[in-house]
Amino acid sequence: MIVLLAEIAVSVGIFEVELNPTRCNRFFGTGWKAVNKKFDSQSGQAKAAIYISCVDTAAARFEIAEILKGATGGSHYANVPRYWMDFGNGKDSGQVILSTIGNVKQPKSENFETVESLPFVTEEFGELLRQSGSDDLPSCSLAEALEKQDLYINSTLAQMGCSMLWQLFRNGSTTQRGCFLNLEDFRAMPLPL
Repeated sequence: MIVLLAEIAVSVGIFEVELNPTRCNRFFGTGWKAVNKKFDSQSGQAKAAIYISCVDTAAARFEIAEILKGATGGSHYANVPRYWMDFGNGKDSGQVILSTIGNVKQPKSENFETVESLPFVTEEFGELLRQSGSDDLPSCSLAEALEKQDLYINSTLAQMGCSMLWQLFRNGSTTQRGCFLNLEDFRAMPLPL
């Protein structure tokens, strides 16, 4: 199970958290289900294998981190919390960062050094998040955000994150745990394991 965490934003009368899985279902023929309710430890949602967050504030990111730190898993092996992929952006730059929820046991490899633990974005970049001032930006779903945010920053980051997930699903591994992107000068910098 994959859970998409997004602050509520309405696009053409549909909540963003419902719109994105619906688009994926129509395009890929998947059967993902959108659940439009507050994500908290009491809601029973902390039982997915992969969490994907796309939130507008540092405070929301820290709240998600606290909930995921306490996540113990679901009743099925597939629903044990393992990974958190967080997306964040400013006007024309952003990042996508993969973290583990606790230690994730890795198979032995003769070709690669495996990594069982990747820090949360809030641990590794917590001070930067607190100083970013991103809480003053409008939601990425509001029309006025286009004046303060590049038109393609969200979709470009989404493609990069999807590519990383595709590598994980297809190959069972990845050599990168994220990427920093700057569309102003067309630079992308990987975040290696």
